[in-house]
Amino acid sequence: MDTILILDYGSQYTQLIARRIRELGVYTEIVPGDAALKLPEGTKGVILSGSPCSVYEEGAPAPDPAVYKLSVPVLGICYGAQRMMHDHGGRVAALPEREYGRRPVLVSVKDPLFEGVGSSFMSWMSHGDSIEQLAPGFSVLASTDNGIPAAVLHSGGTMRGVQFHPEVTHCEHGTTILENFAIRICGCVKSWTMDRYIEEEGAAIRARVGNAPVLLLISGGVDSTVAGALLLKTLPPQQVHLMYIDTGLMRKSESEEVMRILGALGAKHLHRIDAEADFLRPLAGVTEPEKKRHIIGDAFITVQEREVLRLGLGEYFLAQGTLYTDLIESGKGVGKKAHVIKSHHNVRSPLVEQKRTEGRIVEPLDRLYKDEVRALGLKLGIGEDVVRRHPFPGPGLGVRVLGEVTKEKCDILRDADDVYIRELKTRGLYDKIWQAFCVLLPVRSVGVAGDVRTYGWTIVMRAVASSDGMTADVYEFSMKDLREISAAITNKVKAVGRVVYDVSSKPPATIEWE
Repeated sequence: MDTILILDYGSQYTQLIARRIRELGVYTEIVPGDAALKLPEGTKGVILSGSPCSVYEEGAPAPDPAVYKLSVPVLGICYGAQRMMHDHGGRVAALPEREYGRRPVLVSVKDPLFEGVGSSFMSWMSHGDSIEQLAPGFSVLASTDNGIPAAVLHSGGTMRGVQFHPEVTHCEHGTTILENFAIRICGCVKSWTMDRYIEEEGAAIRARVGNAPVLLLISGGVDSTVAGALLLKTLPPQQVHLMYIDTGLMRKSESEEVMRILGALGAKHLHRIDAEADFLRPLAGVTEPEKKRHIIGDAFITVQEREVLRLGLGEYFLAQGTLYTDLIESGKGVGKKAHVIKSHHNVRSPLVEQKRTEGRIVEPLDRLYKDEVRALGLKLGIGEDVVRRHPFPGPGLGVRVLGEVTKEKCDILRDADDVYIRELKTRGLYDKIWQAFCVLLPVRSVGVAGDVRTYGWTIVMRAVASSDGMTADVYEFSMKDLREISAAITNKVKAVGRVVYDVSSKPPATIEWE
């Protein structure tokens, strides 16, 4: 099968490059960028990813020099392009002003990379260093509006570099540029499909677990539900145990809905555990976000292990609905240079790490993005109403109640969030939004209701538009909708005295507040 090999240097977007090219129907494989180069069979091209590092930093990752001697095309993206230039004798330097976000690019030389793009387009930049002097043998294909090289080509014709991120949805013609590289320049044949993913992942799961029991922790979100459906399709139903832990941090009526969905999957072993006290007790008095995530992660595994002993499963495998976005935000990218954005309860928790070290973790979705998971869910026969649900974090309301988490605060947030989501569905807005939810701030403010002074909590409404969760824009409500939804929350949830709307994009913010 034709393959594009991606060398990972720790960029938050590395897997997104793979995602975009797989979406075109071309298989991609990611390997550590600073390891000895070994091309998988069928490799038709190589991409050097971006990185949070500078080429001048001590210990900055560098590719095996053999990559520059390949007969197949090589594309450097951002850091990858700067690395390519630096390694060939060019000069990379820090910019007086960082290039970040949307930036016009002017194409000056006709090249297959820009076929169908036109003479100019709006790119997406994210770098503080830039190519200051071209290396011998390189020429400029395109520049930004301030004259900085945006795309370069080596005279040998196999090496190209771009200083923008075509993989990000905000980059105009980004998919076309990646398709030009994979199909036009590398000559790949489109042969990668979701059916093939199911077939290959299923074979890998069967080979890994054998006849051992597999226990999947169900959070109630789309990811773990799809993971459950894949396990049930792959393994005999009696081998799969689905355990839903009611943490007390769930959305309103969530537990009842989750059990209905899981029952429809045909599971033979479905366990619901009421563990509200196990989570709220250790969270008492804790306000630091990372500590809350670790506590919740440990509580998940502690409760699970207690219940497993009760069930008598013996030597079992723990399955999780971990996505690649969870892994890379937790610094678990393929290479060693990924930065930790936030810990996910099923990635960096010490007890999960122990299970991972023992080789008893199964994560069938850990190379997929949310939109791919939804496509997989539909392919597995899960209903649209389930797979189109907005993402919900594994730690639940524990990271949406800012500051100390208590049952009272969770109840207030549950009610406010329920009003918000119902309003979105009534107005026909829910399916237009990638993710919407409420956050409870540790702030109370003075108000007035019926001529009586009040002192109510502050709720933040969050709504973003995205396709994969790696980048996100604020959803643009009409002012009429904002006013009316705000009024609905304060009218129906008496403990709430003020509602505000979060207008931060990702980056620089994350979608969740903690």
